[in-house]
Amino acid sequence: MCAPEPLLERGEPLGLLAEEAARARNGSGRLVLLRGATGTGRTALLEAAAGHAAANGMRVLRARCSPERTSVPFDTVLQLFALGPEFDQVADEAPDPPDTPPDRGRSARLGRLLRSCAAESPLLVAVDDVHFADGPSRRWLAEAARRIDRLPVLLVVTERSQYDIDPPAVGLAHALSPALVHTRTLAPLSPDSAAEMVRSVHGAAPPEWVDACLRAGAGNPLLLRALLDDLRNAESGAFPAALPDTCAALYPGTYSAAVSWWLDSAGPATTEVARALAALDDEDAPVPADAELLARTAGADPARVPGWLTAMTGLGLLRPGPDGRPRYAHPLLRDAVLGGWASAGRQAAHRRAAEAMLHRGDHAEAVAGQLLRCGPVGEAWATGALLDAADLAVRADRDDDALAYLRRALDEPMPAARRTVVLTELGSLEYATVRSSAGIPRLAEALRLPAPPRERVHAAVALGTALARRGEARAAVDVLRGLRDEHLTGHPDLIRTVQTASALLADHDQAVRQEVYRWLRENAERSPQLVGTAGQALLVRYEATAGLTSAASAMHRIRALLAQPADPLSEVFLLGTAAAVAQWADQLDEAERLVRRGLTGQRTSLLHPMHLALLNVRIDIAAARGDHEEVLAEAEVSRAAGGRPESANALAHAVIALVETDRAAEATRLADAFDIQHAHDSWELNRFLYARGLLRAATGDPAAALDDFLECGRRQSARDVASPVVTPWRTAAARCHLALGRPHEALALAEQELSLATVWNTPRVLGRALSVLGTATGGRRGLELGHRAVRVLRQGVDGEPEEAAAEGGAPRGGSTAEDAVPDGALAAAEGAVPEETAAAQAGHRASGAGAERGRGQRVPGGEPVTGAGRRMPGLGPVAAEGGRVPGGESVPGMGGRVSGGGSVAVEGGRGPGGEPVTGTGGRMSGGGSAAVEGDRVSGGESVPAESGRVSGGESVPGMGGRVSEGESVTGAGAPMPGGGSMAAEDARVPGGGPVAAEGEPVSGGEPATAIDGGRAQGRTPARLTALQGWALGGGPVRTVGGWAAGGGSAPGIGGRAVAEAPDEARIVAVGGKPVETELIPALVAHGRGLAAAGDRARARDAFREAAERAERLGALRLRAVAEAALREGGARRTATALTGPGALTAGERRIAELAAQSRTNTEIAQLLHLARRTVETHLTSTYRKLGIRRRSELGAALANTGEEAG
Repeated sequence: MCAPEPLLERGEPLGLLAEEAARARNGSGRLVLLRGATGTGRTALLEAAAGHAAANGMRVLRARCSPERTSVPFDTVLQLFALGPEFDQVADEAPDPPDTPPDRGRSARLGRLLRSCAAESPLLVAVDDVHFADGPSRRWLAEAARRIDRLPVLLVVTERSQYDIDPPAVGLAHALSPALVHTRTLAPLSPDSAAEMVRSVHGAAPPEWVDACLRAGAGNPLLLRALLDDLRNAESGAFPAALPDTCAALYPGTYSAAVSWWLDSAGPATTEVARALAALDDEDAPVPADAELLARTAGADPARVPGWLTAMTGLGLLRPGPDGRPRYAHPLLRDAVLGGWASAGRQAAHRRAAEAMLHRGDHAEAVAGQLLRCGPVGEAWATGALLDAADLAVRADRDDDALAYLRRALDEPMPAARRTVVLTELGSLEYATVRSSAGIPRLAEALRLPAPPRERVHAAVALGTALARRGEARAAVDVLRGLRDEHLTGHPDLIRTVQTASALLADHDQAVRQEVYRWLRENAERSPQLVGTAGQALLVRYEATAGLTSAASAMHRIRALLAQPADPLSEVFLLGTAAAVAQWADQLDEAERLVRRGLTGQRTSLLHPMHLALLNVRIDIAAARGDHEEVLAEAEVSRAAGGRPESANALAHAVIALVETDRAAEATRLADAFDIQHAHDSWELNRFLYARGLLRAATGDPAAALDDFLECGRRQSARDVASPVVTPWRTAAARCHLALGRPHEALALAEQELSLATVWNTPRVLGRALSVLGTATGGRRGLELGHRAVRVLRQGVDGEPEEAAAEGGAPRGGSTAEDAVPDGALAAAEGAVPEETAAAQAGHRASGAGAERGRGQRVPGGEPVTGAGRRMPGLGPVAAEGGRVPGGESVPGMGGRVSGGGSVAVEGGRGPGGEPVTGTGGRMSGGGSAAVEGDRVSGGESVPAESGRVSGGESVPGMGGRVSEGESVTGAGAPMPGGGSMAAEDARVPGGGPVAAEGEPVSGGEPATAIDGGRAQGRTPARLTALQGWALGGGPVRTVGGWAAGGGSAPGIGGRAVAEAPDEARIVAVGGKPVETELIPALVAHGRGLAAAGDRARARDAFREAAERAERLGALRLRAVAEAALREGGARRTATALTGPGALTAGERRIAELAAQSRTNTEIAQLLHLARRTVETHLTSTYRKLGIRRRSELGAALANTGEEAG
């Protein structure tokens, strides 16, 4: 038996047909029924059987049924005999009796014709697609099957057998005995046979391409052969990576035609379901199609659809998806199913699907996904579903989806107010995601529509934000002013919101900024209610950047504003501004909480000036913590790092983070790609200049870096931004001057920076300024400044204190070997203080007649003593910082020494005669007090600075002030040989009143100056914080900010004073969290100073600590700098880690394991035969290397690093 093409996997039915043909030739006929789904090869098998029969001498009678001729009686049988309708007239037989029905008579005559033909030769009667045969022909064939068992006739019939939505008609063999019929059902091709078919045409096809063909062909010979015909032009080596997903890529379109024919054969109901499944079979659809949804979408019988899905899966046209739901086996097959569907029908199906999903409670985005594919519905439910879906997409950061939903929602009818909301949100998203100019027409349209005032404000703020970001700050402010003047009368809360937004948008233009803030200041003084809490917060921010207030004062005012009720629309402005001030004040946890609150209440799809501001603060917080990887992970910075910067500020952060993580080449590429000439003239450009300066300085070009820093400073100054809290360009420029060999220029900038840092008064700005000033100053004074910078930065900011290695819990942020006192005695290393000395953290036990007292202790006379005391050999007890010894003598302050029986006081104490004394290191002989730095004594004569001498016991002024006889003087004292005392903190003047100190009241409303907390006579309820004032009775006092008693203003920096917080004099807190990002370079700078002074051992300690902290922080550049300094300092090069378990020595590990077992330091010392002090030192080093703060964290830290805690 042969065929034009081999029939794969059809050997068994071919064999059966051959056997039955031989049996028929021997005179015993039978019916063979070949059943199968559309395209499984029924016709090809029938043709093969006919060819085999003809080759073996049988006469073949053929008929092919079609649905178009089902109404013609005996059409199929007449085809067999090649007869026409005139058969009745030409038949050579006597007519039937008069009462014989026509069909019966014709059937009998055709039966006799069959027998006569069989008598001439064995017959093969081949009928294809008998399911389309007319009724009389079907009955005739069934009757013939009952009678041919004794005739040489083989009747072979093909019949479609496939599960359809419409119930099938009764089959031909339904009423026949199984003994009369042999039935064979053709199955789809197996994967191996289908692959063989593909390779017979494309022998060089890769396996993945063959597999794609198998899925698109579904094992159906008809579809697979049609697909191969379309792909016949693919040559070896030219196969695409994947089969096309669309039929448009196929030529000449045989595959599409085959799929269309397959659908036609299945009937209209099945076609509707198949197309509905194709329409709903979207990989991005949130809800996959199921039987119920398919039935409602196609309008089909829901009882039949599940069976159809099962049957199609069995045939290979569908395959279970990842969720178990049936899906088309290949996108090409799905596209072919959809190909012949008219657009109107498809849209109607999507609408029905959307409505069905909505009624059964499906996800809003599933409903909206169907609505996107149909035309306007014109009903409210469609609009609501689209807007709900847009909201969900925005929350999930899927802006493209949100844009599609909002654009489609505009096709639906809606009220003008709601259309304003939709246009505002759509314009905001288009501006942010498409291009900067795309959303502005939408926002302008939203502003023109009639809508409630609140919705107008949303639209105006969004439009203003878009314009300001394009560099049109003047136009942005004009939009808001126009809305305020025309539409907001009678809405004071909305007017405040618009004014606050104007102030924030004005930051993008220097001239507009000055104008808007002038209005804010004037109205804040006359009518604070017109400005509101958010406006007042903006004024605090302005004063902070202008260097007009301290961090403590700013935070006090900000917290007071946060405690007041806020307008709902204005609250985000208040939160964002407060977060920025808190971040500058190094209150990072509080700033982070405020950012979270602000972002939680902010709809991110609306353009709002504070949204980006909050994101910027969040980035600033991560940068302040030194978490450069987190900075780079922020969306804005990540886009900038990828070469798609949306703001110069994000680009600046990306550049700095890349520099600090030792990726200077990437940072250089980003910086060079930024077109600074065409950038908008805003504060963000200043940030970029500062960042580029840091990059150039890090890559060895200090001259170019200096240009960037100075230009940044010029621009900042033009904006009234003087404080180093934003961009510390002065210290950066000073470092460049030092690198270029210009110490005088560096010193001038460093002194300016320290002056402004003292105003703001946080460890970060103070420590940074002190460190650079120390480097610029050099010598012993430079070392002292560098040491003070390290101490301030190590003590850090208010926060959770670091626990000491000692059981007593002394602050870990206290002394280290760096904090050596003048006589060489060393405090505990990094806070490791023995428990018996924890109470005397600031000093040592005295020798001789009495014990030295620390801060807060009492001397034998009962008077309170505070400060950091020093020992006095052979003398009585010594107290520090403003205490008094028995007999009423003044008590020395921080680190002073006395010999010969006199007591020493520092910063505000009294001399032996009762006169107040102030100084910073001056000396007196013969009982006189020392003056410092060009001050004047009574009578007007000038007094030499540092080590100057006076005689006669006159009072001596402190830091640059004036005094008259008997008046109090403040200052920072130094040792006095010969019995004179120097005033200390909080000491008292001759009249018994305390000495004026930082920010304390003065008598009669006069301004006072001092440091750290004294009081003047009268105790009037006003506070001043002095930077460099004049004493009582003198002229003006230069204040950081505040009001004198009686309501008079105290002249300050910038010409105004600012009220201080009555209960917050300082932000610095001993034992707080170290400011790592500034501490590391300060340690390196101090170490270099020590090395230059010949103290290489302490220099290496500083370098090593810097390297350890840099490693723990992930600051790769700073670690490299510290390690290079270590090597220059003579340290042996080592490959071991500086932090983590690999950094622990054997002794440290053993002590840590015992401490983790809850053993005390005393017990550990006894077990290991060590001094207790050695145990504490080892534990302190262990804490630092493991990055922990508490003894209770040891077990977890050791376990996490793979060590055993016992």
